[in-house]
Amino acid sequence: MGRAFEFRKARKMKRWSAMAKAFTRIGKDIVMAVKEGGPDPDTNSRLRAVIQNAKSVNMPKDNIERAIKRASDKSQGDYKIVLFEGYAPHGIAVLVETATDNNNRTVANVRSYFNKCDGNLGTSGSVEFMFDHTCNFRIAKEGLDPEELELELIDFGAEEVFEDEDGIIIYAPFEAFGALQKELESWEVEIISSGFEYIPQVTKKLSSEEAADVEKLLEKLEEDDDVQHVYHTMEESEEEEE
Repeated sequence: MGRAFEFRKARKMKRWSAMAKAFTRIGKDIVMAVKEGGPDPDTNSRLRAVIQNAKSVNMPKDNIERAIKRASDKSQGDYKIVLFEGYAPHGIAVLVETATDNNNRTVANVRSYFNKCDGNLGTSGSVEFMFDHTCNFRIAKEGLDPEELELELIDFGAEEVFEDEDGIIIYAPFEAFGALQKELESWEVEIISSGFEYIPQVTKKLSSEEAADVEKLLEKLEEDDDVQHVYHTMEESEEEEE
């Protein structure tokens, strides 16, 4: 198995387990998708993907429809994706993806978290190069063979295909998302969820005491309503996964 498999295995979605946080994150994704391509999922491929993700975390249909209606209102502000880069203690690179309607607020909050946890907020480009920007799809197994599927999808950008208890996962570079989504939809396979991730190229192993220092910063960041995802180069142990 490759790096995407190991990354997925290590990232137990423990910090995103709170339903309210997941719904807030998806609500922002819906606003951005509607503002970009309109409220009709049949003609807005990005919105289709967000709705699939909403269903995968059991977001009620009424909530989804309300979010789309709210996003269609011209008075509804838009969110912008802003990346923050820096270092946690012990030389761990941290990449923070936010969706914000008030950049000044978000900058101030993120900077305060780094400062309070003995980290350093860096400049644009200071750590992003240490991560590969990828897209991913989780599809229903439906008798599909991951190895054969990988061969079929290589021409559409797929780099790694593997199976877990919830389906088959496909990883590809960020820019391959549209081509893969179109191809999978043409096959009429069930797309359970899809999204984007930054995978660290190299990880660093820390002692349990050092890891606890880093976790303090990660937890503060992930509790912020403007933060969508946090990525880092710390190697996560089997104990932390559990």
